[in-house]
Amino acid sequence: MSNVAVPATDGSDPSDTPLHVAIIMDGNGRWAAARGLPRAEGHRRGVDALRRVVRAANELGILYLTIFSFSSENWSRPATEIGDLFGLLRRFIRNDLATLHRDGVRVRVIGQREGLEPDICALLKEAEDLTRDNTRLNLVVAFNYGSRQEIAGAAQRLAREVAEGKRDPASINADSLGQYLDAPDIPDPDLIIRTSGEQRLSNFLMWQAAYSELVFVPIHWPDFDKVTLEGAIAEYARRERRFGGLAAKTGS
Repeated sequence: MSNVAVPATDGSDPSDTPLHVAIIMDGNGRWAAARGLPRAEGHRRGVDALRRVVRAANELGILYLTIFSFSSENWSRPATEIGDLFGLLRRFIRNDLATLHRDGVRVRVIGQREGLEPDICALLKEAEDLTRDNTRLNLVVAFNYGSRQEIAGAAQRLAREVAEGKRDPASINADSLGQYLDAPDIPDPDLIIRTSGEQRLSNFLMWQAAYSELVFVPIHWPDFDKVTLEGAIAEYARRERRFGGLAAKTGS
């Protein structure tokens, strides 16, 4: 793990580009507070940063970009802030979906949809349905998502199969549990980036992050841009990944 102020790069070897980058978009509120602005403005600027990063990921040849947009723990925030976040989601899908589709982005959504407002569920489904056949970039939106809940849900499904006599308990292993996660066809993230200087996963992709490289950047999410992403990828490319065996460079 590393806590670095990631520098700009002069160009990178495509072989060093991670297949899957996941981002914990942290610091909208602190960005706004530092400027004497309401938290809602920080979230709005965070959406601008998301647009920049989706475009940058497409340009850099990243195939999977997972963003932590709304945690299952975020329900503890003030109702006004939750309303602001949901309003931004509505506007983002309505205003940006056509552009994402035009640019070959496929939208995938992980997390629990039970209990969400019907129009939110309809917008999420619309985004997935419209972009289903796109192949350039998979934008995976973790919305109302918590990794512990995801793992518990997978365990419940396996337990139900055992109780119904459809599965031998001895057949349960890491691979079989992984097949019951929200998006088992998506490869695990090679690189997880967290902004704002915090150094924890915060219940994000904990199963999938078993062998991910972690890079922590000190800037708040609204200031994140292509240069920062390239710097994080450069840090990733410098790592030696052993996976319990001999050292191997990330890009090899």
